[in-house]
Amino acid sequence: MPLHEDLGISTTLSFSVFTVGGSKPAPAPAPSAVKTSSSTAPPKKPDGEKKKKTDKKSEKKIDKPDAKGKTPAAPMSAELRAKYETILSVGEECQSPSELEALLLKKDTFNAYDGFEPSGRMHIAQGVFKAVNVNKITSSNGVFIFWVADWFALMNDKMGGDLDKIKVVGEYLKQVWAASGMNMDDNKVIFKWASDEITDNAGTYWPKMLDIASRFNITRIKKCCQIMGRLEGNLSAAQVLYPLMQCTDVFFLKADVCQLGVDQRKVNMLARDYCDAAKIKFKPVILSHHMLYGLKAGQEKMSKSDPDSAIFMEDSAEDVERKITNAYCPLKPAEKKEDKSAVEDAGKESMNLVGDDLKNPCLDYIDNIIFGTPEATFTAGSKTYTSFEEVKTAFLTQKLNEKDLKNGLIDALNVILEPVRHHFTNNAVAKDLLAKVQQYKKEKAPLDRQFRRMESPSDMIPADSDLVFCPTPTNNPSLQVVADILTQLQGKASPVLFLADWSAKVLSACGGEAKIVDAYYAVVTNSLNALAPNLMKTVKVVKQSDLILTDPSNYWISVINVGRFFNLNVLQEGYADADAVGNVIARMMRVADCISINPKSIQHMAKDKMSTIESTIIAKYFNEIPLTAPDLSPTTQTNVALSELSDGVHATENSQYFLLDDPKVHGKLKLKKSFCEPGNVEFCPPISIASFFALQLGEGNKLEIKRSAENGGDVDYTSEAAIKENFLSGKLHPGDLKAAVTAIMVDVLTKLTAGAKGDAAWKKSAAALKADIKKQAKKKK
Repeated sequence: MPLHEDLGISTTLSFSVFTVGGSKPAPAPAPSAVKTSSSTAPPKKPDGEKKKKTDKKSEKKIDKPDAKGKTPAAPMSAELRAKYETILSVGEECQSPSELEALLLKKDTFNAYDGFEPSGRMHIAQGVFKAVNVNKITSSNGVFIFWVADWFALMNDKMGGDLDKIKVVGEYLKQVWAASGMNMDDNKVIFKWASDEITDNAGTYWPKMLDIASRFNITRIKKCCQIMGRLEGNLSAAQVLYPLMQCTDVFFLKADVCQLGVDQRKVNMLARDYCDAAKIKFKPVILSHHMLYGLKAGQEKMSKSDPDSAIFMEDSAEDVERKITNAYCPLKPAEKKEDKSAVEDAGKESMNLVGDDLKNPCLDYIDNIIFGTPEATFTAGSKTYTSFEEVKTAFLTQKLNEKDLKNGLIDALNVILEPVRHHFTNNAVAKDLLAKVQQYKKEKAPLDRQFRRMESPSDMIPADSDLVFCPTPTNNPSLQVVADILTQLQGKASPVLFLADWSAKVLSACGGEAKIVDAYYAVVTNSLNALAPNLMKTVKVVKQSDLILTDPSNYWISVINVGRFFNLNVLQEGYADADAVGNVIARMMRVADCISINPKSIQHMAKDKMSTIESTIIAKYFNEIPLTAPDLSPTTQTNVALSELSDGVHATENSQYFLLDDPKVHGKLKLKKSFCEPGNVEFCPPISIASFFALQLGEGNKLEIKRSAENGGDVDYTSEAAIKENFLSGKLHPGDLKAAVTAIMVDVLTKLTAGAKGDAAWKKSAAALKADIKKQAKKKK
């Protein structure tokens, strides 16, 4: 016998949860995209939505014909039409009715989802209201997936950030729904734990999240943070990860319908916007249900932190009587008071799409809880009402006084809650869970900053390593990249070259194309091997994604914890709100990479502004965790650019050498055009190139100058200081210096070209980069 039947809960209709006070059917709901409000005010236009035609009589949003003048014309049977209307009645808004209709015509069954954050006791909207809506959907060919968002609760610092407590709360919430009459037969309702599902499918989930993050700027994501009840100016870095992961959930769960509250609307619309950006044809239908008011004046929604703002599912009869008796219950709208001192924040706004000046929580409960099912009735003041409009009219005309209205509501709510009380009194498991949750709320534990990290496997990462990060990929890697990497690797006892491919994806490097990112890494690492084979034999090359997938759960928890520690403004340093939010995510990942590897030293270039910022962030975090802080001393760059570049100066093809350059063409031509002012040793590209590729990496570690006897004869230089001394005095002519360095660069580029010709994988990677260069050039035309 199903649990709800065992508890004696009525299921007169397939989507009804309780029958209260009678069985006379209420009028069928009108087919509308926006639910009619108890207010006389017009509906508010949601953020980011284009203005649509409105049928003023029913406040129904009408879909315009498409560009070809066609409207959804596929016929629906009477049975399917009834299911469509039932689903539509769930939401205060539907984006969009025509897409919902097309979905029902296309699929025999569809997936609807809602995510819930295990964060404490369950109020009546989350319990009864949700159960009613779920039953409506499952009775209309839908499978409802509950996403138990335990990791999301961790990001939002719920239960003090203690994952074990968060999981207990999740189990408690499942018990409440079972006792509330949610129809869980025939596997129509599925519960999935975010931590388990994400960990088991890390290779699918996280790349999708990174792709989503790469397509939106920080401002856009800040506006979504209302889903956590957070305002823009008070965000931790982890809290921008929250909406990105919630958006990812939609696609990971293959949700056809997002059935969440109006407060989640912005992140659901983010999923639809992502479909546009990623050229995904079928967008999820957004079905946003109404948010019940808090019981106190001015509360746009109920608050779990204020126990008197809502009726909770395990409240006693006395609790219900006290709260409803004291509830705000106006006959007319309150006067609006303008607060000129208030700071405007995009995350703070009304929780309702349909205008409502009255904002009477008692009427709101009667409308959405008591009359939440088609056959419900409401008895108050010795009269039984069969529709909410009857109750509202009677109250506003004072034919039904406040005391009788509240007494009727108290009786009706207690009828609804009694089976839940029975379950939590008589079921041992449920009783134990409730006791634990109540104890957690009393304890008000401080934030749990328990340190967790992914420990890198010893066969991938040696102990006491010297960590070098490969620069962010491009489709045309420069010789400077190789010079910088080799400079950082030289002289290290246990060097590790880290290829941050997933970070590259979130930074939208190479357009976010994994094939091009991998090609970049292949060309760079092969070039390193060609130019410094002995050094590279000592280097461990590690790919970020390979390392993460050895323990994705602990890795991403460490990312979340980094974000919890830092305010968003700290991790955003150097980036504007208009910049991609992927920059912030990449910084969180950079810190997590470092604590996972736990290196002896972390290399970074001295004059690289962003690397310096990141090193400061890494140092600060290491000071707070039980790991030995690494050496973060900067490395001085050997500049092998051919012309002096500064901020705001556009680099040209001849400004530097690239790993894909043709030695016969570019080896001579670029050096010939390079800057080489007589006597200028402060910036002299030929001297810098000679110092690095001849004195440090070349055979014999010397620069050979070939010239006639009358011009001074041949000379060998074994130090950069000697070269500069003679160049400054005029003993070394720019023409002779350039001739010698030209030979060096032809040799360097020839080694790279020869290596590519002799290695099929290298050759394929070089071809992929060249093809992408051409592709991007065509796009710019």
